[in-house]
Amino acid sequence: MTASQPAVEATNGRRLEELTVGLVGAGRMGSALATALIAKGGRVVLYNRTRDRAQQLADRLGGGTRVAESPADLAAGVDVLITMVTDDAAVRAVYRNRGGALEGLSGRTVAVDMTTVLPDTIRGLEADIRATGAGLLDAPVSGSVTLAEAGTLTLMVGGEAGDLERARPALEAVSRRIFHLGPLGAGATIKLAVNTVVFGLGAALAEALVLAESAGVDRATAYEVFANSTFASPFVDYKRGTYVDPDTTAPQFSIDLARKDLGLILELAKRVGVDLSQARTNDELLSKAAEDLGGDRDFVLIAEHLRSRRSGMA
Repeated sequence: MTASQPAVEATNGRRLEELTVGLVGAGRMGSALATALIAKGGRVVLYNRTRDRAQQLADRLGGGTRVAESPADLAAGVDVLITMVTDDAAVRAVYRNRGGALEGLSGRTVAVDMTTVLPDTIRGLEADIRATGAGLLDAPVSGSVTLAEAGTLTLMVGGEAGDLERARPALEAVSRRIFHLGPLGAGATIKLAVNTVVFGLGAALAEALVLAESAGVDRATAYEVFANSTFASPFVDYKRGTYVDPDTTAPQFSIDLARKDLGLILELAKRVGVDLSQARTNDELLSKAAEDLGGDRDFVLIAEHLRSRRSGMA
């Protein structure tokens, strides 16, 4: 019997209300995940490098939401530990820095990384996490902040089936569909593949919209056609406001984050020997858009960058 087996038996069959969920990362997506968990009856503990941000979120959520002093403090008191942070380095820091989650984990907990990272990042943590007795999953998400708040994300999960079942009540609270894709790292792989399509579609949609409006078709009308065309999709629908009315719609996925993900996509492609010419083109286009607009703008504002280039050509 392994160290984690008793925890599996104790946790299987429990409802969300019986679990304590720890969430590391109180950014836009992390805050949305916490909102969904509280709305569905979960008990949530928060940690963020900037404590004030976590405290403000806890105060807004209520429901007894607590702010932990460190990842170790958080890990010691939760059944499911979710990390939703910025990048690969941040994920490693959550676990390995002084006061990191490795110091608090035990067989009680399943660690679930939802950050978009390289598959080798989560695999590189596996031995140390499992040595504590804890379970481990990678479960990156597909969907917007709005979908996260509504608990209707799609989750792409890699790891052992037993660990997934232990974490399932928390994962179901934030999702409408969970795909178990195989061993640890499979979720991260598919997330990068999905984002390869997202960035390609985002750029193509921007070009098509600017083409249509530059040739005299009303922008909103053109987008309505796109939303009812053969390439219509949830992405086309929930990005409508950003494309049609960019000045009044808050960014949901910044150019800087998109470029970070494209860097991961191109790095994974290099490691597995695949030439992704479209991804390279999208990265170059986003680089130019960042120079023009700033990296904090939504990545689909490639359209604004194209409009400014057209103005310069006129």
